[in-house]
Amino acid sequence: MLGSYRAEMLKLRKRSAVWVLFGAGLVLSLIFGYLLPYLSYTTGDENPSTGGIPRAEVLRGMLPGRVIDNTIGGYPIFAGALALVLGAIVIGGEYTWGTLKTVLTQRPHRGTILGAQFLALGTMIALWVLGIFVACGLCSVGIAAAEDGSMSWPSVGSLLQGLAGGWLVLMMWCLAGAVLAVAFRNVALPIGLGVVWILGIETLLAGVVSSLLPSLKWLANALPGTNAGSLVFAVTGMASSDAPPGVRDAVGGTRALLTLFAYCAVFAALATWTTRRRDVT
Repeated sequence: MLGSYRAEMLKLRKRSAVWVLFGAGLVLSLIFGYLLPYLSYTTGDENPSTGGIPRAEVLRGMLPGRVIDNTIGGYPIFAGALALVLGAIVIGGEYTWGTLKTVLTQRPHRGTILGAQFLALGTMIALWVLGIFVACGLCSVGIAAAEDGSMSWPSVGSLLQGLAGGWLVLMMWCLAGAVLAVAFRNVALPIGLGVVWILGIETLLAGVVSSLLPSLKWLANALPGTNAGSLVFAVTGMASSDAPPGVRDAVGGTRALLTLFAYCAVFAALATWTTRRRDVT
C-alpha cells in the first residue's frame, strides 16, 4: 500500500489538472471572499454578496476572525464541484488511458490500488484546504492592516474544526466523483452528471420539496449537498443572513457530520466492490 500511495502522490504532483482545479478553487475563494466585498467596502457600491449589509459588517467579514468562513464557505457547491472533478479525472483517467491493466500486472491487488488512490486524493484535498486557508489568512491580515481592523484570530480549536469540516465536505464530493468514474469507466460522463447534480439538480429538488412537497423534507435533508452545507454552517457559526449559497441550517451539525461520513463510506465501498468484481477494460 505504501509504495502504491507514493506512486499515486507522484502522479498527482505531476498532473497539471490537479493544480488547475486547485487554482480555480483558490481564485473563487479570494474573489467572493475578499475582492468583491473589499471593492464594495472601499467604493460604497453594492454587489450581490454584500447588498444591504452595513460597511462595518462587510469589513468585519474580511478580518482574520472570519477567515474560516471565507475559507470553507464555498466548499458545499463551488469547491465541491471541483473536488468531484478531481476524483473523476484521477480514477476515471486510469480507464480512459488504459493504464489500470498495466498497473495491475505489477502485482498490487485492485483494492490496494484503489485504496492508495483514495489516500492520495485525501492528502491532496488536505493540501487544497491548507493552501486556500493560508491565502485567505494573508488576505485577511492585509485588509486588517490596511483598514486598521482587528487582528484577532479564532481559537486553534475553532480553526482545526473548520478545516477538518471543510476537508470532509471536499472529500465526500471527491469520492462521489470517484465512484461515478468507476461506474462509467471514463471521465466525461461522471464529471457532467456530478457537476449538474451539485449545481442544479439538488438545489432544484430541495426547493421543490420545501415549497410543494413539505412531507418529503426528510428526503431533501438526506442529500449530500444539504448535509455539506449544514456542516459548514455548524463549524463556522455564521449567521443565516451571511451564509453563501449552499450553506444553511437544514440539519444539525452532528447529524450532518455523521451523514457525510456515511456517504464517504458508501462511496468508497461501492467503488471498491465494483472495481474488484468487474472487468477493468
